[in-house]
Amino acid sequence: MTRDKTDFWVGLFVLLGLAALVFLAFRAGNLSSFSFARTYQVTAHFDNLGGLKVRAPVKSSGVVVGRVGSITFDSERYQALVTLDIEEQYQFPSDSSAAILTSGLLGEQYIGLTPGGEEKMLADNSTITYTQSAVVLEELISKFLYSSASNQGNAGGGASAQ
Repeated sequence: MTRDKTDFWVGLFVLLGLAALVFLAFRAGNLSSFSFARTYQVTAHFDNLGGLKVRAPVKSSGVVVGRVGSITFDSERYQALVTLDIEEQYQFPSDSSAAILTSGLLGEQYIGLTPGGEEKMLADNSTITYTQSAVVLEELISKFLYSSASNQGNAGGGASAQ
C-alpha cells in the first residue's frame, strides 16, 4: 500500500513539474496572454521599429486591445510594415495614430494606439496613416554627444579668436 502511495505522489510531482515547464515556455514565448477573441487586422508603416517583436501588445490607455501579428519590410516605401491584430470588441476611429512606446526606461516595446475623432471606424485590412517610430536610446545619446561636442568646439574657437 505504501508503494502505491509513493508512486502516486511521485507521479503528481512529475505532472506538476511538467505543467510548470509548459507555463514557463508560454511566458518566455510571450504566449501567456493568448486569446481566442475574434480580431481584425490593421497595418501601419514605421521608419524604425527599435526592438518591437511579433506578439508584442497593442495598448490603448494602458489596456491591451490586441497584439502585433507580423512584421515585414515594405520594399516600395523602404519602411517596416506592421500588422496589428486588434480584438473586434475594440473599435477605433479611422484617423487614430499608432506609436511605438517602451514600458519603463528599458522595458519591452509595445504599440500605443491613440484614438482620433473621425466617425468612420478602422475596418479589417485598413491602414493607420499617423505613426510615430520608436525612440532609439543610442541615437539620442549620439545626438546629445555630437551637439555638446560641437557646442564646446564653437565656444573654444570663439575664445581663441579674441
